[in-house]
Amino acid sequence: MSSNTTDSMKVFQVEGDWSMDNARVSSRPVPLAAPGQVRIAMRAASINYRDMLVPARGYGRRMQELPLIMLSDGAGVVDSVGAGVTRFKPGDRVCPLFFQSWMSGEPTTARFERSLGVEMDGTLADYMVLPEEGVALSPQYLSDEEAATLPTAAVTAWRALVTEGRLRTGDTVLVQGTGGVSLFALQFAKALGARVIVTSSSDAKLERARALGADETINYNSVPEWGKLARDIAGGDGVDHVVEVGGQGTLPQSLRAVRTGGVISMIGVLAGGTMNASLGQIVTRHIRLQGITVGNRDDFDAMVLTMEAHHLHPVVDKSFAFGDLHAAFDYMKAGRHMGKIVIRI
Repeated sequence: MSSNTTDSMKVFQVEGDWSMDNARVSSRPVPLAAPGQVRIAMRAASINYRDMLVPARGYGRRMQELPLIMLSDGAGVVDSVGAGVTRFKPGDRVCPLFFQSWMSGEPTTARFERSLGVEMDGTLADYMVLPEEGVALSPQYLSDEEAATLPTAAVTAWRALVTEGRLRTGDTVLVQGTGGVSLFALQFAKALGARVIVTSSSDAKLERARALGADETINYNSVPEWGKLARDIAGGDGVDHVVEVGGQGTLPQSLRAVRTGGVISMIGVLAGGTMNASLGQIVTRHIRLQGITVGNRDDFDAMVLTMEAHHLHPVVDKSFAFGDLHAAFDYMKAGRHMGKIVIRI
């Protein structure tokens, strides 16, 4: 496709009114890279739970006005660069960063202002144009579909365990479930010398988690009081770090599992979004309960170095065609997947 602005490209966007029914394949003019920008020919995108909230304007007034191109994760190849660009050249394989306003440092309101697929157009398009600062090199040994899973789920797991969690060799990590963030957390923790316990309701998924390196597994249907069992498995005072994805339904057990002085990284509320736990023990046992919302470009770059050193491959469960986003959402809602769900571009 040429770069002439009269040419059109395929996009998947919410248009007209906010609703899932109005999320559809459409077209827009092919954009050009202005000074300081890069144009990416997108090759793949991946979905996260947040994406299912977008069509109903689930993030409120902060969201870009319609039309809005969907999804926050993707990977592609630099197609052209604007004047003054020094970080990239045509042919580089890259990922757009989730936050276009958070390059380094601690989280602030200003650094959270521009995320893909909510405050600005997302990744499910033939082409994207972004400032060069909002793009990072992907691990070159990964496929396009594998690389497309990194900007949200992988960076979230990295920030939780490494940047914020200060994971050390020999630590014990409890990972809930086998979704995208959880499996990245398993892989990163093992690469960095930690012991990992994984919970799931599926014995088949737990078997696969062991193949990925999990040291111990717990079926939480068979063992409803899994927090105590995890604590016993960890020995001593309990686990050092919990990757908490459930929220209301799982936090009480996470508090039981974690050691005095340990860390619980809350990255999801899939089992309920209100607090239903004994808060006193957070104080009396000096537990650090931290919220994690993805991370910055420095996190992405540091994560890539570790992935390359250990030749880590994301777990891709299934891929869908460009126009099948609704089917991909249905598949995610059914909960049968393990790892990431990808859209081919």
